[in-house]
Amino acid sequence: MKFVSPTDAIAMDRLVKSLRGTQPTYADVGASLVGVEPEGFHHDRYEILLGRGTETFQRAVTGLRTWKAHAAPGFRVFPHEEAISTGVTVVVTLGTRFLALAAPCRIVGVLDEQAQWGFAYGTLPGHPEKGEEAFVVSISPDETVHFEIVAFSRPADPLVRLSGPLGRGIQKGGTNGYLWALRRFVRRGV
Repeated sequence: MKFVSPTDAIAMDRLVKSLRGTQPTYADVGASLVGVEPEGFHHDRYEILLGRGTETFQRAVTGLRTWKAHAAPGFRVFPHEEAISTGVTVVVTLGTRFLALAAPCRIVGVLDEQAQWGFAYGTLPGHPEKGEEAFVVSISPDETVHFEIVAFSRPADPLVRLSGPLGRGIQKGGTNGYLWALRRFVRRGV
């Protein structure tokens, strides 16, 4: 595990650059976007209703493309202006502006279809977990718009392993934060 200061742009930029040549810390890269559940991992699926209609769908896609789901309390993405595309390296932080846990990730796939848009990122060295998380917004034929998060993970750091249910609870809380942050953006524009 690595702690960083998210407001130290130079150090954060250096960290991202140092990770660009690294590989994901697990074997089944892209599995979360295609419905595969690799063995030996916890599997999670969360979903929230965002509303109805194509306007709601387009707003949700815009929010997901611009990291609004990651605008939950305590979370930051660096670099925050980075466009979402396969191969991009980011560091998601959890904590305060001054001290936060770093979670290095690589975008491993983008889903861009008429009725779905989303992406998945996978863990890189230094992430407290090993695994992948997919974020997908979809509109059904009845124009219902949903946001779904699918993940598989297991502890990478001994402290996370020892945290047991507490660590899983923090992970679940973070995922719920993503769901509600995108819902808030879709409904209020913030």
